[in-house]
Amino acid sequence: MAKTYEETEVTTTPVEHQDKAHPVGTSVGGATGAVTGAVIGTAVGGPGVGTLVGAAVGAVAGGFAGHGIAEGIDPTVEDAYWRENYKTRPYVKTNAIYDDYQPAYKYGWESRGQHTNRTWDQAENDLSRGWDKAKGASRQTWDEAKYATKDAWTRAEHKVEDVIPGDSNRNGH
Repeated sequence: MAKTYEETEVTTTPVEHQDKAHPVGTSVGGATGAVTGAVIGTAVGGPGVGTLVGAAVGAVAGGFAGHGIAEGIDPTVEDAYWRENYKTRPYVKTNAIYDDYQPAYKYGWESRGQHTNRTWDQAENDLSRGWDKAKGASRQTWDEAKYATKDAWTRAEHKVEDVIPGDSNRNGH
């Protein structure tokens, strides 16, 4: 069960660990926080100074939230999980090896961390367009990779739900 806001201990990242912040989570959270902060700052302090102060405060707060989301998705754990379980998936071809699917799994768990406010259906077109860049040396087409990508996205989505209380993935749970 997710903790309520009152039960959640708020901490800051010590200086010695700041270099380990996940850049995707920090930038995504920071961008979202900056926009939210700017809107709130404008409403409270008016245009100009209120917007700038709100954006700065929101970016810092959002960066911590994004860092928390990224920390909930450990690439080492995800890679180990998929390496052990990929053969059980219905879309995996009989003679395939893990390395055939690894880029798609990685793309799925990383993309979920980058699209925290979107569902799979909302993000799929963007992911499709980004696959050629993300796939590296993989020879899979998007049609071949999308099921593994969605599988890893869905697994990571459950981890995001553990970090962000409530229905952050808007699936009704």
